[in-house]
Amino acid sequence: MPNAEHAGPAEQAGQAAPAGKTMPHETADTVEPAAITEITALTENSRNVPPTDTAHRARYTRYVALGDSQTEGVGDGDDVTGLRGWADRLAEHVAAADPGLEYANLAVRGRVAGQVRAEQLGPALALRPDLATVVAGVNDLLRPRFDAAEVAGHLEAMFAALTEAGAHVVTLTFPDIGRIAPAARPLRSRLFDINDRIRAAAARHGVSVAEIEPHDVSTDPRLWSTDRLHASPLGHARIAEAAAQAIGLPGTDDSWTRPLPLLPAPTRLRATAAELRWAATFLGPWLGRRLRGRSSGDHRLAKRPELQLVRVPVP
Repeated sequence: MPNAEHAGPAEQAGQAAPAGKTMPHETADTVEPAAITEITALTENSRNVPPTDTAHRARYTRYVALGDSQTEGVGDGDDVTGLRGWADRLAEHVAAADPGLEYANLAVRGRVAGQVRAEQLGPALALRPDLATVVAGVNDLLRPRFDAAEVAGHLEAMFAALTEAGAHVVTLTFPDIGRIAPAARPLRSRLFDINDRIRAAAARHGVSVAEIEPHDVSTDPRLWSTDRLHASPLGHARIAEAAAQAIGLPGTDDSWTRPLPLLPAPTRLRATAAELRWAATFLGPWLGRRLRGRSSGDHRLAKRPELQLVRVPVP
């Protein structure tokens, strides 16, 4: 999900089907039956259909989250009461299905994809996770000099290293930031480009993709905090549910994609006033830090650098 510097391997059997590209059209007249079966399977994988046989799914014991402010949990709690966030919530979902799960969160706000790879991949591998989430790239696309191929390269390197080490890796696509913050509309093509590259890299390495982008609810303002850059508690909860479904946890479904009750449309005057307040309160300070070469993540460390037992909240 969108974020900014302001406000922020498991056995392969039983893992969720990865997202990817559909195969070229071929016919039974030219393809052997076995090849047809393989093509059908890969086509299904391109839809990222999670496994339905949860009785034979992989069981997880060590989950490690890599990323930036969204994975750190900015927008869901604060630095006084503590940050929760979608990765913490996902860990709770996994622990409910697999008691005894240990979880570490290495994410730090403000990090670009290259920094996540340089600073977090080594420590993550040292923790020997059988489940890992990798989410980064939005801080990159907010910068003037954005290279989608370079960003995707960092993500794919992390996908490859973690899957080769035996982890089931999960990632996600980002929602249309132009519908969340109108000022970000010029960046939409960058976002769609990086999403396509994430899907392609994920398909090459058997990475599960939580497809956030296609669903309209992902841009509902109620899923976003007032800075429009980080998910709200409800938004973090929905992302966690999407990731849980992507890896096929028992009891998961597509309810996270369902829209919220309609809100009355604001008047033009109120909408304009809201835009001005947002620009003054959030956009201006963020731009100021960028001009000074500073980051909201300066001098910050990961909130949960070591594996710890996950305690599932009592309903």
